[in-house]
Amino acid sequence: MKAAKVISPRNLEICDVPVPKITNENEVLIRVKAAGICGSDIHIYHGTSPVATYPRVIGHEVVGEVVEVGTKVTKVCVEDHVIMDPVVGCGECYPCSIGRPNVCSYLKVRGVHVDGGYQEYIVLPESGVHKISKELSWEEAILIEPFTIAAQIASRGEITKRDTVFIMGAGPAGLCAAQVIKRIGAKCIISDLVDARLELAQKMGVDMTINPSKQDVDKVIMDETNGLGVPVIIDAVCIPQTFEQAVKLAASAGRVILLGFTDTPSQIAQLEITKKELDVKGSRLHSNKFPEVIEWFNKKEIDPKILISNVYNFSDIMKAIEQVENNPIETYKVILKFD
Repeated sequence: MKAAKVISPRNLEICDVPVPKITNENEVLIRVKAAGICGSDIHIYHGTSPVATYPRVIGHEVVGEVVEVGTKVTKVCVEDHVIMDPVVGCGECYPCSIGRPNVCSYLKVRGVHVDGGYQEYIVLPESGVHKISKELSWEEAILIEPFTIAAQIASRGEITKRDTVFIMGAGPAGLCAAQVIKRIGAKCIISDLVDARLELAQKMGVDMTINPSKQDVDKVIMDETNGLGVPVIIDAVCIPQTFEQAVKLAASAGRVILLGFTDTPSQIAQLEITKKELDVKGSRLHSNKFPEVIEWFNKKEIDPKILISNVYNFSDIMKAIEQVENNPIETYKVILKFD
């Protein structure tokens, strides 16, 4: 079978490898039908991921069809459609013991620390797959995983319908979060330097858009909130300056949710955080969000199609990567098909 492996930074090869075999009674063999390209996959390819190891079969957004099951598998059957859960926790450390395997002390992410789904077949433990509806197209189903990230953001922000939420950045993560926030019923404001992204956000139902190159963000936010600030701010731009601005614009008792992995320090004094008793939280991956998000998709409470930019054959993976690299402004989700 074929597998896309990053041998070293900027060295991706389509390799011939044996079809994997079930070796444990709780494992499932899956024929991969589609996979999404995420920003983190591009970082691994570029060599800028702070956590990836090489060589690596990348890909953590993966859906497919079950073709074989181990003797003790009960959750899925042959011909079921499934999605891969990229999070692998040890199940024993402190974070795992409190239901947060996404920050396991020994965390492994499929496609990052261990091989992922850019291959024609993959064997996973039953615990690493979730059954999905056959009524969903493979392209739609790929978006379930990015929306688990958004569900985690909403959970970390403790967002309710009484909140106003300001999302900094209308890239894929910010736009997924916007849909989840509107599903909750909260007011949503989103900012971005690209008008086309703001227009897409408006189609999703966000209440207000801000272009920082044309508007004074601080003034707009404070005018909109009568000078009180915003209860929840999601920093999906992830640079030191946006973290600093988020702390400044957050309301008293507000929550600031960070998505970034930069190691560049921000200039933030304790005063604003303590005076306003802010909760400053990171949000990484997801903790047990797949069942919830799958239900949203089944009930059509989320519109994944609006985020799909391009679909390529798996054999054209380099063209797909170049699409993301060369057209970052108008590219949201690129999908690889394995038919």
